[in-house]
Amino acid sequence: MKIIQLDDQSRKDILANLLKRDPNHYSGYETVVQGIVEDVKNRRDEAVFEYTKKFDHVDLTAGELRVTEEEIQEALTLVEPSLLSVMKKSMENIREYHEKQKQYSWFDSRPDGVMLGQKVTPLASVGVYVPGGKASYPSSVLMNIIPAKVAGVEQIVMVTPPGKDKKVNPVTLAAAHLAGATETYKVGGAQAVAALAFGTESIPRVHKITGPGNIFVALAKKAVYGHVSIDSIAGPSEILVLADDSANPRYVAADLLSQAEHDELASAILVTTSMELAQKVSEEINQFLLKLSRKEILEKSLDHYGYILVADSMADAIDTANEIASEHLEIVTRNPFEVMTKIQNAGAIFLGEYSCEPLGDYFAGPNHVLPTNGTAKFFSPLSVDDYVKKSSIIYYSKEALKPIHKDIETFAEAEGLTAHANSIQVRFESL
Repeated sequence: MKIIQLDDQSRKDILANLLKRDPNHYSGYETVVQGIVEDVKNRRDEAVFEYTKKFDHVDLTAGELRVTEEEIQEALTLVEPSLLSVMKKSMENIREYHEKQKQYSWFDSRPDGVMLGQKVTPLASVGVYVPGGKASYPSSVLMNIIPAKVAGVEQIVMVTPPGKDKKVNPVTLAAAHLAGATETYKVGGAQAVAALAFGTESIPRVHKITGPGNIFVALAKKAVYGHVSIDSIAGPSEILVLADDSANPRYVAADLLSQAEHDELASAILVTTSMELAQKVSEEINQFLLKLSRKEILEKSLDHYGYILVADSMADAIDTANEIASEHLEIVTRNPFEVMTKIQNAGAIFLGEYSCEPLGDYFAGPNHVLPTNGTAKFFSPLSVDDYVKKSSIIYYSKEALKPIHKDIETFAEAEGLTAHANSIQVRFESL
């Protein structure tokens, strides 16, 4: 990995390079994606089947699109019992964490006849996109479905690309069943997002779409936003390790590679105050690369978006971490809790040398669907809040409205909205 002495110019250059990974920069794909979305909106099932055949090389019929109960039971028999056991343990941690996020309706009444409040209502239906094909992402299934279940969503529709055998990866399907998906459809890509957004003869329309995917999925979610809600337009994965000279270089190197292996656009960055640690981490990475299975992806990721940055002070290192606003931030310093108090921008923060990023991906409980590409400056992790909506409650008695009605009329007239003012006036015209 490149070792760079951190200064204002290098920081600006690195930020500019990282932003190239933003899905919004892939405008060349937008026309193609928009065409697919419009086609599915207009031709519905027919378009879905055509694109599934074109992109996934699977020829499905309407009767084969929805996963059957027999297919679910078959999948459960194909998954190793030990993996099912691990998934159930993970589910409990995820559910327990998200239960603490639940909000409830509240009402506040005053003696003068005013009652104000907020009504919290779960969304009626959500669609969960899960990447498919040869890969399986059961952790992503759990992280998207369980918060929806905790929120009280009744209809949870999962979509995922089918394999060449016209089946869903059994691990993915087993995770969906355990987590509580109400139905699963064998469709992926932009066509799946469009089907969820507008509905087809076979696939129901939902109110919100969540879940990760490739650039086509990300841009499709962007295209349908407004017709439905979405969680975010997710970019490639990223990790930033903030470390001082107390950090174990072997652990740091392993953690950087854990994210770099996702794909060639993934970003792995070490920001440290120790040149000695920087050099040791670089050496450890080279040794790991000799034996890890995704070596080609790792090398490309590190060549393009991997950095080891050496800062003059921990204050500079923290400023850099806040500016990058990484999806995953590991703090491996003598006092990680003190450093954590100075972090303003990060998707998830991992404290200490044994709180490595994969712990959050699979098991700890907090959601691993996190803001990327610097959006941790204004976005939050996926949560129960994403699966509910809130309505304001307002009640005034005549006695409560009477002493303030002139104030409201004055405000409305100041904006030139005489019908607004009249709506108040007619209630007191006898006076």
